[in-house]
Amino acid sequence: MKLLIVGSGGREHALAWKAKRSEYVKELYAAPGNSGIQDVAKCVNIPADDIRQLAAFVEKKGIDLTIVGPEMPLSLGIVDYFEKRRLNIFGPSQAAARIESSKVFAKRFMRKYGIPTASFVTFDRVEDALDFVRGRRERLVIKADGLAGGKGSIIADNEEEAEAAIKKIMVERLWGSAGKKIVIEKYLDGVEASVLAFTDGENVLPLLPVQDYKRAYDDNKGPNTGGMGSVSPHPGVDENLLQEITDTVLLPAIFGLRMEGSPFKGVLYAGLMVQPDRSVKVIEFNCRFGDPETQAFIPLMKSDIIEVILHTIEERLDEAELLWYERKAVTVILASGGYPKKYKKGFEITGLKEAGDMEGIYLFHSGTLKRGRAYITNGGRVLGVTGVGENYNEAFNRAYRAVSMINFEKMMYRTDIGLEFIKGGI
Repeated sequence: MKLLIVGSGGREHALAWKAKRSEYVKELYAAPGNSGIQDVAKCVNIPADDIRQLAAFVEKKGIDLTIVGPEMPLSLGIVDYFEKRRLNIFGPSQAAARIESSKVFAKRFMRKYGIPTASFVTFDRVEDALDFVRGRRERLVIKADGLAGGKGSIIADNEEEAEAAIKKIMVERLWGSAGKKIVIEKYLDGVEASVLAFTDGENVLPLLPVQDYKRAYDDNKGPNTGGMGSVSPHPGVDENLLQEITDTVLLPAIFGLRMEGSPFKGVLYAGLMVQPDRSVKVIEFNCRFGDPETQAFIPLMKSDIIEVILHTIEERLDEAELLWYERKAVTVILASGGYPKKYKKGFEITGLKEAGDMEGIYLFHSGTLKRGRAYITNGGRVLGVTGVGENYNEAFNRAYRAVSMINFEKMMYRTDIGLEFIKGGI
């Protein structure tokens, strides 16, 4: 078949790398792709959110299947548009994608269908939100309602920080129109976990659980980012807990969306907090593959991902299975200095060949550009370096050995991705 992957980040590079190895795929395209993806696919210069142009390209080239990576085209209704034109596409409808595109909708949806989440209130007037936080001493999380590239939440430790966060989101419009409404919720203690699952609207098939590292700096300090690294499988989510998450989070969400008249077909991503008593609460839902979660679990996947996707589209997911290599993966994101705030681009990246030639190393490009034979930085998150090993210690050491070989001006990265697991001797 001819396959198109929509997107330009590390997640899409990982998906393209895996799809290239599928027995189903004869021709592989990416729109717009990046300088790493072009090594495995033909990249076409069409923005991921230009739905009409993407559909026209699919029709012209006779593309058999389109896989959507990022959330923006899904929230804009790319699946609805493609299906109206009878084009085969993998992802949820615009209505189903609201579970990510609107945090207000998602929180009210969770309350309605009994899905465990933090207590919350929502506001569309800045004065009301400010009145609510005044005099409160507990730790709060203030979230923009709309899409903000994974960065749309601020943790407030006191009243002053909460007021400042509300003003940044609703008045200064730090994330633009995404901040027209906000959610204020109780801060949850525990360990974060990402559980993604294929779903055909009725059945769910979970992928390996992943630990995501959202904060910019070591020891989980600094602002939220799109993700600075990931570890898979998550040591804190065993088979029993994964089954509990399936029963109390994933299946109720799929049932609820079906009841709302917007059945979800694609990948449902549950961002979770595993609390000290092992109970689980949902932090957020996403409507697509995670980034950088995908860069960690894809090298561990033994099954043909395209076969599973076809089972999902054809609503026979109950006939599919996912097989995994008995290994561990650690992904370290190399970012431009200053990310997630202001940063400079255009610095040459060295050491890619040496790092990429290492055993158990997979390099996934995010913000890179190729000029001649050289690669230069072209984004906030530049590269994902995934180390795979027999245990977390080996995966960690391989990843950071590869990181030490790569360099570009003002390169920044966390040094503690997966460190707590090797300290524990896992």
